Amino acid sequence: MAHWDSSSSMEPTGDCSPTVPESELYRSLQAVLPRCTDQQQGPDWCNKGMLRWTLHKKVQNNPANSLSLLWVLIKELEKAERWDSRKSIIPLLHTLMHAIIQTAYIPDELYKRVYDFCKRLLTYPQPYCTVGLSYTRQIKTERFIPGLMYQRMITAEQKLKNEHYPFQERVFVLADPEVFSGSLIPAVVEDFEVSALGSAGFQSPLEHMRSVVQHTIQAALGPQHCHGPKLAQALRDMGQEVEPYFQEVLATLEQCVEEGYRGEGGMLNSRLQQLYSEIVSDSNAEPLCGGPMCDCPIPNPEMSFYLWTEDLDIWRELSKWFRSSSVSEHFSSFSQEQEDFELGESPFTPADMPRFSIMSNDSGIEKDLPPSSDFSPSTSLDNPCIISAWEQCKNEQDSSRLLRRGGIKLKPTAKDGMVLMQDTLEDNPSAASGGGPGKGGRRAATLQRRAGMSMMENHFPKQQRHFIAKIVVMGDDRVVGRLAKAYYFYRKREARRLFLTMRVSLQFYYIPVCPAQLPVSPVTVNLNQSTGDSCTLGSYLSNVDPWYNSNVNSLGGMIHKMAKLQEMNPERPKDPFISDVIAYYVRSGQQPVYFNIYFVKITFNSMTKDPVEDVFLTNLEIEFPEFKHIAASMKDKHKRSSGSGEVCGVVISMNYRKMTLSGRDVDVGISARTTGAQINAIPSSEAEDLNCLTLTLNEAPSKTKGSSGESKIRTSNIKIRTLERRSFTLTLDKDSRRIYKHVQSIEISPCLDPGYCVQKSMGSKFCTDGARDAGLSKYMSKTLPLPVNTFAGIIN
Repeated sequence: MAHWDSSSSMEPTGDCSPTVPESELYRSLQAVLPRCTDQQQGPDWCNKGMLRWTLHKKVQNNPANSLSLLWVLIKELEKAERWDSRKSIIPLLHTLMHAIIQTAYIPDELYKRVYDFCKRLLTYPQPYCTVGLSYTRQIKTERFIPGLMYQRMITAEQKLKNEHYPFQERVFVLADPEVFSGSLIPAVVEDFEVSALGSAGFQSPLEHMRSVVQHTIQAALGPQHCHGPKLAQALRDMGQEVEPYFQEVLATLEQCVEEGYRGEGGMLNSRLQQLYSEIVSDSNAEPLCGGPMCDCPIPNPEMSFYLWTEDLDIWRELSKWFRSSSVSEHFSSFSQEQEDFELGESPFTPADMPRFSIMSNDSGIEKDLPPSSDFSPSTSLDNPCIISAWEQCKNEQDSSRLLRRGGIKLKPTAKDGMVLMQDTLEDNPSAASGGGPGKGGRRAATLQRRAGMSMMENHFPKQQRHFIAKIVVMGDDRVVGRLAKAYYFYRKREARRLFLTMRVSLQFYYIPVCPAQLPVSPVTVNLNQSTGDSCTLGSYLSNVDPWYNSNVNSLGGMIHKMAKLQEMNPERPKDPFISDVIAYYVRSGQQPVYFNIYFVKITFNSMTKDPVEDVFLTNLEIEFPEFKHIAASMKDKHKRSSGSGEVCGVVISMNYRKMTLSGRDVDVGISARTTGAQINAIPSSEAEDLNCLTLTLNEAPSKTKGSSGESKIRTSNIKIRTLERRSFTLTLDKDSRRIYKHVQSIEISPCLDPGYCVQKSMGSKFCTDGARDAGLSKYMSKTLPLPVNTFAGIIN
């Protein structure tokens, strides 16, 4: 297995021969590609991601190496097509596109071969056709407007001020403090700090502007008409004067995009040649000529690292980022007073806490007020905030005027409903066919999990949002459960009053990181056997996407290794590996896999305690405290026995809708005696990959007249309650912070999209049948899925 030293620097060479032979690049590439024999926990599992990172580090500092790698990649893609080796196509494609963006100059012949290959992928099944369509569009644009992808990426990720490309991106990394503790926190924080400083001098916006100008001119003119070192030196000598050239380059390329590549690049080349002459001739009197190219490595995007404590509010952090943006004033129509009001309100407050109002005794008309009328704060609630607000308002306005406290708009407008519907249809194009039941009493939706962007079947154009928030969560199943809950409350808050939905596009990414291994003991072994895999969602994504397994799933193990290495050798040279992998993931991982969020209504055995509503994503566990210590032994005893004999436990009743592959679901009601149960939303194997819940009792129910004795129940709607005067403990997503005790019954169903609920309530005014959807709600997706981005989606 090849190993490379990423610390070696490579200077650009003037000749055409690469400093690294193509044969070595070929061997390095073969070591990176996933194989059928790869396992999630195999010996080479963690090395795949490191080898991919080392390969890119090796070629990014030398334009000749990058171009040689592109030739190797397109040859391997064409060979994979001939041999029908589809498992290698998507990894090779992502590696190819990553290299294309940062290659200084690409000849038209290579562009044509890449474009033709991507176009042939359109005849392939999902997800190859979806990835192929996305890259076909990008290559077509890049071929006629060289350097556009690099320019847009740097401008959006580094928040460069301009008037031609207003898009901005930000990466928010949220780590679970239950997993990231001890030595892991310094290792991750230091990695992000090193990445923020940059490995190639990217420390100021001027450096980014110089890189954009350098790369764009080189990509368009090539080594025949551009001398890279002279151009780089001239840009460095300019200092602050480089910004007008950056704006001119940006305007020129965006104008070509608007004109639709008319002129086959002639106008673009002539204008960039003119700019190149102006830049170089000002600092060098020598005649202009061609020469070697200079590398322009891509810096990592701006990242914010957080420990996801209880005080962290995703909606608030996104609002702060949006308002602090350099160009937000051009797109925000809110006044400062409205912004301050919005920012002070948490998304958890409107839905979960009561709002106290002040009863008004007047008619609301100023002329009806008696002359001596005066409003006093003593008549209102004894609240210091209300008193101070009243005093401030009294000082600003005349006391004879009618005063009103600032309220909040609860009723959504028709425009808000259209925005919510469009946002739903963008992510769920199949919802446009209607959400009613299928013919013959069958279920309209299938049990196949949805994945991919579905660009070919989406007839609704994507709304242009100038801000893209890429949220990366790191941890086990507990952190994705918290993400699902935060996303639900985010949508609920936006459904009440739109603010970020029209402006910010959300993308979710997940890096599975298991807790540190404790010293092995018999108690620990039994505990691990009972709890199972702590990263079930990460294991599922690794099974359906091999490139995700090689680059993302392996990062969790590497983080623990890096933390140990840093403890043993704190003075070793630092290289931003974690942030580099995250940057590669958020740039290349654009194919989501959708996971249903499930709603659960919890009723307690105490009549004085109100029911509670919550959501979960991966797992729900029911446990009876009095049988906790014997549940594991009863499991083993039941496995060894033939199934006969008395089963201990509590009698529970279950009413659920049994889901079948044919779509003919039936309602079933049974009772069983058990010591506990587990409800899993993530399949444990590819053979059971169905988009529904799987309920497993600790003891298999015996066959009776009303029960078939099934060990596993597949459903999406279920009600469970105890028939005896006993209560159970409920744990959501294996999170000790989300435990409910003294529970009498639960009701589980797919979580409805708050936007759909708002639209349905508006349409119910015009429909006599409240059970049917009316108006725009029948075109919306009812459920709220959590899209987690991967590299390929689901590869069957």
